[in-house]
Amino acid sequence: LVKCYCIILFLSFLFISPPLLFHLNGLHKAGDVNLGGLFEVHYTSVFPEWKFTSEPRQPTCTGFDTQGFRHAMSMVFAVDEINKNSNLLPNVTLGYSLYDNCGALVIGFRAALVLASGQEEQFLLQENCFGTTPVLGIVGDSYSTFSIASSNVLGLFRLPMVSHFATCSCLSNRQRFPSFFRTIPSDAFQVRAMIQILKHFGWTWVGLLVSDDDYGLNVARSFQSDLAKSGAGCLAYTEILPWGNDTAERSRIVNVMKKSTARVVMVFAHEIHIYRLMEEVVTQKVTGLQWMASEAWTSVDVLQTPEFMPYLAGTLGIAIRRGEMTGFKDFLLRIQPDQYHNYYGNSIVSQFWEDVFQCRFAPPPVGWVETGGALCSGQEDLNKVDSELFDVSNLRPEYNVYKAVYALAHALDDMLQCVPGRGPFSGHSCASLQSLEPWQLVYYLDRVDFTTPFGDQVLFDENGDALPIYDVMNWLWLPDGTTKIQNVGEVKESVKGEELTLYEDNIFWNSDSKQPPQSICSESCPPGTRVARKKGQPVCCFDCVPCSEGKISNNSMDCTSCPEDFWSNSQRDQCVPKKTEFLSYHEPLGICLTTASLLGTSICTIVVGIFTYHRSTPMVRANNSELSFLLLVSLKLCFLCSLLFIGQPKLWTCQLRHAVFGISFVLCVSCILVKTMVVLAVFKASKPGGGASLKWFGAVQQRGTVMVLTSVQGAICTSWIVSASPAPHKNTQYYNDRIVYECVVGSTIGFAVLLGYISILAIISFLLAFLARNLPDNFNEAKLITFSMLIFCAVWVAFVPAYVNSPGKYADAVEVFAILASSFGLLVALFGPKCYIILLRPERNTKKAIMGRATSKT
Repeated sequence: LVKCYCIILFLSFLFISPPLLFHLNGLHKAGDVNLGGLFEVHYTSVFPEWKFTSEPRQPTCTGFDTQGFRHAMSMVFAVDEINKNSNLLPNVTLGYSLYDNCGALVIGFRAALVLASGQEEQFLLQENCFGTTPVLGIVGDSYSTFSIASSNVLGLFRLPMVSHFATCSCLSNRQRFPSFFRTIPSDAFQVRAMIQILKHFGWTWVGLLVSDDDYGLNVARSFQSDLAKSGAGCLAYTEILPWGNDTAERSRIVNVMKKSTARVVMVFAHEIHIYRLMEEVVTQKVTGLQWMASEAWTSVDVLQTPEFMPYLAGTLGIAIRRGEMTGFKDFLLRIQPDQYHNYYGNSIVSQFWEDVFQCRFAPPPVGWVETGGALCSGQEDLNKVDSELFDVSNLRPEYNVYKAVYALAHALDDMLQCVPGRGPFSGHSCASLQSLEPWQLVYYLDRVDFTTPFGDQVLFDENGDALPIYDVMNWLWLPDGTTKIQNVGEVKESVKGEELTLYEDNIFWNSDSKQPPQSICSESCPPGTRVARKKGQPVCCFDCVPCSEGKISNNSMDCTSCPEDFWSNSQRDQCVPKKTEFLSYHEPLGICLTTASLLGTSICTIVVGIFTYHRSTPMVRANNSELSFLLLVSLKLCFLCSLLFIGQPKLWTCQLRHAVFGISFVLCVSCILVKTMVVLAVFKASKPGGGASLKWFGAVQQRGTVMVLTSVQGAICTSWIVSASPAPHKNTQYYNDRIVYECVVGSTIGFAVLLGYISILAIISFLLAFLARNLPDNFNEAKLITFSMLIFCAVWVAFVPAYVNSPGKYADAVEVFAILASSFGLLVALFGPKCYIILLRPERNTKKAIMGRATSKT
């Protein structure tokens, strides 16, 4: 309601208020179907001062725009070409009504309403009304703001507008502008295209300048949003270029650019903004900037001057897609004022003629300022005129106008080919030329799809936007001082997103190095470090912090943890396999323990040899040679079982190490226990009436006792392995950077029972030997057994806390040390004195000496 109310007020101002009248500049040609056009043929309009009089006020259009006139003639050319094409709109003649907006919103809006209503000055209600018929579609307007104003009203009647130059992304709002189309990409794509260029060159720290209008402000919002989403960079500053001659504000903006560390400046503004800005840049001598131009000023010739080029050379920008229109130059050269009959107002062809030949037609057209000079005959030769109008080598907006006219023509052609009964409208009806409604043409425009002679496909998406494509342009400064704008690539929309193609070897860089400049807030973090945000700064400004242990980074924002079996190297840029740790044969500790184990085994072998060689001597025979040999074999097994604790753990070594250890030590302690019991029995038998006790300790009973006691340990080990077998395990809990290979016991109860059983036998042996310690010296072995078992118990009592508190391989080393220490203790304590007597004191190796009958001298 508010919008409609504002429109009514504006319409009443335009049509009812008598003091303000418009004599629109235009160009007309009648046809079966008419198309409208809105172009900027004059870039300035002057309105007389407001006075409370009844005299009408006539705005004046000045400053003839040759490029704008060429845009308008592109539409005339396209219409003429379509009328000559027998395959497109056969038997239908297209007409046109073109108007000049004079660079003023109020004039452009008035012209749009005139095209929609079919009347130029006012609504005439009498029967014999005159004038052009209402148009079915409008090509234009050139400016986003003008298109917004016109589409707000014309969209209510679904009159289609196809703009060739309005880029504001707000016009893609289909709810607000239901009948607006355009053949130029919207600013949304323009922004994404510019971001692609930034990403390609790694420019993450840029400044943004925009004009103070719908175009600039919408671009600023879109650019900030898309840049944040893409993560391509940050804005060092955003400034709005003022309209008018605000020198102080422009000086402030240039000073901001001068102090900023951003070397890339993106400008979305019109040529008048850039021109005034560059004047201040030259004044402050701000060099070393890489300029990025929007399509609004990429191809502007007025900026390519010797004064500006030291600063603007190397500018990169995007431009409207260039196209070719065969025969367009010949068409322009054939323009004659008398070819274009004008029913109302002023003819833009006549105004062009007067501008290019500096003459005037008599009488001077209404609304045009008379400049004097000779009278125009209309027969002057255009071939003798040097005008930019005839430069058709770089047709960009003109090509968009050409595509817009063809889009409307193809939509109308598709509509006329509708088969009755198969139409898209109510009851499968078709639209007819006599009763055509504008909204019906909008339906076909939404579905138009054709290819131009230049090879470009034209179709519109759900928002009325054409397939987006831009050329990437570069300002080349030649050695002779001349300037050339060259095409160095393109960016287009595809199913993968925005695709950028650049020919970097052709790009001119305005620097001594002839290389792309760098524009970053902070250098990328080297491998092994991570990004640490600076408080209060954009995300592109950061410090680099080394990754912690176990994490790596390769030019990434964060550090990533290495897999479980890997660890970071010293540079923190690569995960390497963790070092494995176990009690190895190759390290000093393993070598020492292995040497001690083999030494103990060798000593046992030597002792066995000594006892075997002297087996008939009283010393060997008196010490129960069978148990002694069995004890020596068990001690050899104790020494050898320690080797199972050295080397990388495997399943079979984990299963055998504790089983062999447990059985070997039980065999050893069982032999000592039986020997102790035999000693006590022999001593008791030496007393009167004690001989009966020896019958319980014969050779068979001794062997049987040892086997039974050992079998119990074997049963314990078997149950343990079957129920919860020890197994190798990679332990990562002890150290972060190393893997400790160890054998987990599987069942703590099984391990405890194994050790407990050995401890019980050792304690019993110790107690029995302790009780027999006071027997006669020459006969008594109990003291040696007592001392040996005391060493054994002391070692294993100290083993428990040391084993529990030793990590990794040191736990195995502690266990091996305990095995070797207790084995050496038993070997030395039990067999050391005997070997001493056998080898060094043979005189004491007699029956008399052993039985105590030898003399003191002996």
